[in-house]
Amino acid sequence: MTSIIGYTLKFWQNRGRKDTTAILTLLQQQLNDFLPDDNAWIYLATPEQLQAQIDKVLAGYQHNPDAYPLLGVPFAVKDNIDVAGWPTTAACPAFEYIADEDATAVARLKAAGAIVVGKTNMDQFATGLVGTRSPFGAVKNSFNADYISGGSSSGSASVVARGLVPFALGTDTAGSGRIPAGFNNIVGLKPTKGWLSRKGVVPACLLNDTVSVFALTVEDALKIAEIAGGFDENDAYSRINPATAPITLPEHPSFAIPENPEFYNDSLAEAAWLNALDELRELGVTLKPIDFSIFNQLAEQLYQGAWVAERTAIVGKLLDYPEKMDPTVHKIIANGKNYSAVDAFKAEYLRAELARKIQQTLAKFDALVVPTAPTIRTIEEIKQEPIRYNTELGIYTNFTNLADLSALALPAPFRTDGLPAGITLLAPAWHDRALASFGLRWKQHLALPLGATGKIVYGREAAFPDSKQHIRLAVVGAHLKGMPLNYQLIDRKAVFVEITQTAHCYRLYALAGTHPLKPGLVRDNTGASICVELWDIPLSRFGEFVAEIPPPLGIGSMELEDGRWVKGFICEPAALKNAIDITEFGGWRNWLISQGAAYV
Repeated sequence: MTSIIGYTLKFWQNRGRKDTTAILTLLQQQLNDFLPDDNAWIYLATPEQLQAQIDKVLAGYQHNPDAYPLLGVPFAVKDNIDVAGWPTTAACPAFEYIADEDATAVARLKAAGAIVVGKTNMDQFATGLVGTRSPFGAVKNSFNADYISGGSSSGSASVVARGLVPFALGTDTAGSGRIPAGFNNIVGLKPTKGWLSRKGVVPACLLNDTVSVFALTVEDALKIAEIAGGFDENDAYSRINPATAPITLPEHPSFAIPENPEFYNDSLAEAAWLNALDELRELGVTLKPIDFSIFNQLAEQLYQGAWVAERTAIVGKLLDYPEKMDPTVHKIIANGKNYSAVDAFKAEYLRAELARKIQQTLAKFDALVVPTAPTIRTIEEIKQEPIRYNTELGIYTNFTNLADLSALALPAPFRTDGLPAGITLLAPAWHDRALASFGLRWKQHLALPLGATGKIVYGREAAFPDSKQHIRLAVVGAHLKGMPLNYQLIDRKAVFVEITQTAHCYRLYALAGTHPLKPGLVRDNTGASICVELWDIPLSRFGEFVAEIPPPLGIGSMELEDGRWVKGFICEPAALKNAIDITEFGGWRNWLISQGAAYV
């Protein structure tokens, strides 16, 4: 049987549905291809554990196939996330316990048909951005074994980059879901805090932890997050999506960039960053340098202030046994004992102040883009300066969760020495899908190889599934692009989708006595197709929009020529008494042109 290393979600989904009886054989072959001395893994599933998962999935699949979009898809889990019946160590053998139940994120992925094949190595207690602070050994970079993989989610990033699994779960407090992605040429989705439940996750900093997703493609990362995410009443910090963010970024977005980026004398990293900026401009992005000092000030708080005491609270009495911990991790976490409750409150006040300033700064832009990391170090260099070099790596990541931002780490043009370089997009909370929409454009533009597999996906990836946080609205008149009321959509973060036609059963009228001029659309079997624009408006802003619509207009359901049904403008029949039938013009804009209107 040929190797099945290096494939994306779509391949595994198709293979599982093609022959459900072969899933165990495929997954066992997959594990047999793993090298026995690969320290990216801490624990691998036994044949019995694979069989138990598959049996449970197939029993449900027979009754409801649509409920299993991840049928037979293998994935890996960072070893600070619980898998029922498996050991959890957080890369500290003295801390090991057998999990009673799956973490919520794991349970949701299993319920969709995915199969856990292993637990992955990490910086101990998720304290590090290097991937070397583990008794199980330093995880090597997937492109050059002399270099670090990045951490703390080192193993999860490594097994995805090498194509051993199509996706893996990590965690991200200070950048652990982004730095390893950047160093291994893969996608790292750092979701909005509270979107993916943290129940069943060993905390690092409970107030700032997120479960993150590594994948070979943007599409796969978002799909996994949408399956694993959602409100969890058993997680005190879980949040409900307010459905106020745009569905995508504009076609020509405006990005903030650091005014004087720091690369710690790494000229190759700086050159790769400048190359990435050129590619962004080629995609139509406007870039504006901003003062980055408040971002740096907030980033410093995570390890150089009272916030480190959160880690101290989690590790607890194990700190009394330094011989059982990685020495660097012990030194960092023990430092939390030096802070008082007063220090903690002061740290929170400063965090809130800086976070507000960051939110105000980013409100002027569609996103912020930064280098995922300012440089990369060899494993030997980290041994020499374990804290200093780790601290340097976090200057573009540490502030993110403290400021309640969403983030997406993306592969970017490589350094000239052959090592990966990455960029990260950041935006306010719940902009995850909007960032992913641009990330998809970025990946298609560059056509980089997938991780370290050498495989390249050409052409367009499949579109994202419909969003439950947005309403697709058809507009026919004064809300069209360039028309007087279009601002009512723009101000509510609505995003233009396409120009299309209604079904062949509508009539269009120019209404009398309206200001600005408005049309009325009425369903009529003697009608024709009428040109409309489709817009996606955030669900929570839809009610505001509808409230501004004056009589005789309203919102109902509209049939499109391709059979889709969307929300759209309707008109009370009584208003047509003095209206002009303009159906023959095929659309509002055409009729305005015929009338010599000033705006079209």
